[in-house]
Amino acid sequence: MRRTSILLLGMLLGGAAGFVVSQPALITGDAIAAGKSDTYRQLNLFGDVFERVKSDYVEEPDDAALVESAINGMLTSLDPHSSYLSPKDYRDMQVQTRGEFGGLGIEVTMEDGLVKVVTPIDDTPAARAGILPGDLITHLDGEPVKGLTLAEAVEKMRGRVNTPIELTIQRGEGEPLKITVVRDIIQIRAVRFNSEDDVGYIRITQFNEQTFENLKLAIEKLEQEIPADRLKGFIIDLRNNPGGLLDQAIAVSDTFLDRGEIVSTRGRNLDESQRYNARSGDLTKGKPVIVLINGGSASASEIVAGALQDHRRATIVGTRSFGKGSVQTIIPLGSNGALRLTTARYYTPSGRSIQATGIEPDIVVEQDVPEELRGQTTSRGEASLRGHLESQDGEEQGGSSAYIPPDKADDKQLNYALDLLRGVQVHSSFPPDPNASVPN
Repeated sequence: MRRTSILLLGMLLGGAAGFVVSQPALITGDAIAAGKSDTYRQLNLFGDVFERVKSDYVEEPDDAALVESAINGMLTSLDPHSSYLSPKDYRDMQVQTRGEFGGLGIEVTMEDGLVKVVTPIDDTPAARAGILPGDLITHLDGEPVKGLTLAEAVEKMRGRVNTPIELTIQRGEGEPLKITVVRDIIQIRAVRFNSEDDVGYIRITQFNEQTFENLKLAIEKLEQEIPADRLKGFIIDLRNNPGGLLDQAIAVSDTFLDRGEIVSTRGRNLDESQRYNARSGDLTKGKPVIVLINGGSASASEIVAGALQDHRRATIVGTRSFGKGSVQTIIPLGSNGALRLTTARYYTPSGRSIQATGIEPDIVVEQDVPEELRGQTTSRGEASLRGHLESQDGEEQGGSSAYIPPDKADDKQLNYALDLLRGVQVHSSFPPDPNASVPN
């Protein structure tokens, strides 16, 4: 068994090395041979510990769980964003990035141990079946939801397209209702939008495979709703957007740019650096743009905010962003899940890394946080994560407020942006000076 486990770990390590190393100069010399010998000794140590745990632990351990934990421990020792994805975790991640899955079409939360419907998504099985906001789901196919986590309940509601599930609903004080809903393809709404009279408001909640296409559609519909001579501009809300796919962040940035660099990535080997440039064509036709960020805006959100800020295409309003300036590559491991490995840092068009520092807004606007929530709504920020990659540019910065009031009348950041676009507020950073942008 020791031999098997060592070969297993050795194959995983070899696969990872094959992914990042291909230079002949790296496989010559006595030092390399000595290094390999040390590595094999360490793998033998792993085998010894594995065998001792198997034979002497107080209860019989699960071999697969031990190996998975060892692999994950190796990866999480690198930085907070590298990890092993089990087959199930890998499938869940693919669902998230695809932006569609077989399900019912409801946004839910937990309340007193029951699943509470926040809202049914328009034109989905749940909406067509008459599910309403505020409904409490007490049973799924006759099984009580009490005792389940939210993730477990959601997993039960998802499933193959065209398969039914019976929901037991408590609605107000009436008798429980039993409603059968047939699953269908559900698209995760990465983009929401509405017209604020003479301003187009677009909220991007994540960067999945649907984001850019959803954004284009939002702009088209807003331009149809608001005549060009009345449209003051656009607000792009990236607050509490945790990020997502790099190619979608590039496409979203390109939506507002005509030319120039959007972002560059640099790994350990400089010859593998990448530079991504905008293509001709600003879909908003040069209308003013304000981007909202806060302590929950991370990764892909920061790429967009950084690109539009450096090119002076948008004014950034809110509080300092999270500060995640690294790129993770997903490396499939066949039927064994996948490896999520930090492979590069990214840099804004001006060459700055925001790793552990974040994007500083052009205009800082703090929210009024209710007394009972003070101290609970501040994002920790990348700089506070144990084992994070150190900042290369400037002093590391902690987190900032990630609070967004539920009533938009109390949303100081949104209302400040609206006032800027309408000329009610005046600030030297709006509109931004295009002559101060980075060279193209």
